[in-house]
Amino acid sequence: MSRLFCLLMMTTAPAFADAPKVVTDIAPVHALVAQVMDGLGAPDLIIPANASPHGYAMRPSEARNLAQSDIVVWVGPTLTPWLEGPVNALGAQAEQLVLAEVNGINVLPFREGEAFEAHDHEHEHTHGHADGEDEPSDPHLWLDPENASVWLAAIATVLADADPDNAEVYHANANRGQVAIALQEKAIAEKLTPLSGTPFVVLHDAFHYFESHFEVEAIAAVSAGDAAKPGAARIASLRAQLADSGVRCAFSEPQINASLLETVTEGLDVKIGVLDPLGAGLPLGPGQYPALLGAMADSMVACLSHK
Repeated sequence: MSRLFCLLMMTTAPAFADAPKVVTDIAPVHALVAQVMDGLGAPDLIIPANASPHGYAMRPSEARNLAQSDIVVWVGPTLTPWLEGPVNALGAQAEQLVLAEVNGINVLPFREGEAFEAHDHEHEHTHGHADGEDEPSDPHLWLDPENASVWLAAIATVLADADPDNAEVYHANANRGQVAIALQEKAIAEKLTPLSGTPFVVLHDAFHYFESHFEVEAIAAVSAGDAAKPGAARIASLRAQLADSGVRCAFSEPQINASLLETVTEGLDVKIGVLDPLGAGLPLGPGQYPALLGAMADSMVACLSHK
């Protein structure tokens, strides 16, 4: 009888004997978690990389993964306010790691208006976390590689606490991920430094962290950081300002319709490039995050070198 009881206990034991079931919001966060879990398991993804996180309707399979999760790792409601309800309801049983609330990250405020002022890079960032700031903060935090490195350590700590038998593996994987990011960061800086000061425009103000970190700043965005559709006045003002700006390039995104960008740049000698903040064309997995940064840098070089 005791043998039968033991067999029943074995068959009803948690399926994550080796690693917890982790659910993530966006592809770059998925990549960071996949790096930490490498060799032990793989996280699930809620928002596909070709969809905008600013508005997405979950499929039943994604809701089911959330309901079955042990840990939810997400940027937080500053990026995806619509996801807060499902995380708290469907994922009520799960531990949450809200990355915007992790201490030690660089935080930038939202840029205001369609055209941006020049920034002092030494004083632009605040340090701490994005929750509870005096002014609304830009939620596209993952595009600063320093933030990603901080997050790797935080993810490893949460996973190690949940699965102490594999704690050493989680922390070692996080360290390897930090090294890979640092190497990519150095390579990108070498590519982009000669292009500092070259004017360009973005469709959606999602890239401030990347721009600020590598000192290649956009002069304007068609839509604000929340991807809200701009009004006619903003479009007209932006067209007037760009006419004499010397802008060489305008960047669209795979996740957002580019028609507004085409309207703004119509008649101007401006090359249209693509910047992808989520890595829609990249395979998911541990290497996606450094590859994402590299692909963005290559897109900038190709477009900003246009004369």
